[in-house]
Amino acid sequence: MTCAIRISFFGLTFPIKIFFWNTIPFLDWDYLADRGAEELLRSLIHHKFPAHGIIGEEFGSENSEAEFVWVLDPIDGTKSFITGVPLFGTLIALLHHGQPVLGCIHQPILRQLMLGDGDTTTLNGRAVRCRTTARIADATVLTSDLANLARYQNGPACDRLLAQAKLVRTWGDCYGYLLLAAGWADVMLDPIMNPWDIAALVPVIRGAGGVISNWTGGPAYPAEAIIAATPALHAQIIAALR
Repeated sequence: MTCAIRISFFGLTFPIKIFFWNTIPFLDWDYLADRGAEELLRSLIHHKFPAHGIIGEEFGSENSEAEFVWVLDPIDGTKSFITGVPLFGTLIALLHHGQPVLGCIHQPILRQLMLGDGDTTTLNGRAVRCRTTARIADATVLTSDLANLARYQNGPACDRLLAQAKLVRTWGDCYGYLLLAAGWADVMLDPIMNPWDIAALVPVIRGAGGVISNWTGGPAYPAEAIIAATPALHAQIIAALR
């Protein structure tokens, strides 16, 4: 059994479906945003670049061996979105021969659009750079979920690192990387990731002069966990988390 209602987020009203299982209601958030947004992005890509491949969180891969492949995460930070926290965003990346060459972070509520090509990163058309912070004691360290640090990585090492930092906040998901690239934070830690979470971040962070890698300092894409930081801090963070 299903029914349709309308709900509001951030002053806007959306239609959604509610599914009932044994009289228990479940909201279909995919219907609300994720799947609809990805369908729209795929339609635009098919029309403009019919030979390109697509990898998406919601609908999987098509023609993923193509020279150019788009990687889509329509809502990165779903938990923030559904609880009215404007720290989610849309991630769009372009791969060339399997590596990210263009990345986009779009935060529609705050009207922020960050674009990076590995050499330059802009926020709403203005070039941005990572900070020059060189000591963990002076650093603002971000992560999406503190519990995941212990769940997926070396919990005691993470605790020691966070205890050294000047400021620790969970301004996470894609917005944490936007803050790092714009010079408002120094370190972003994500202990568990998917390809569509990572691809757009690589050219954005590199274009802002930052360093992004997997958890041990290896290639950031593809990877299952990410450390991004200012150039002077990155090696220190890798060492501290071993």
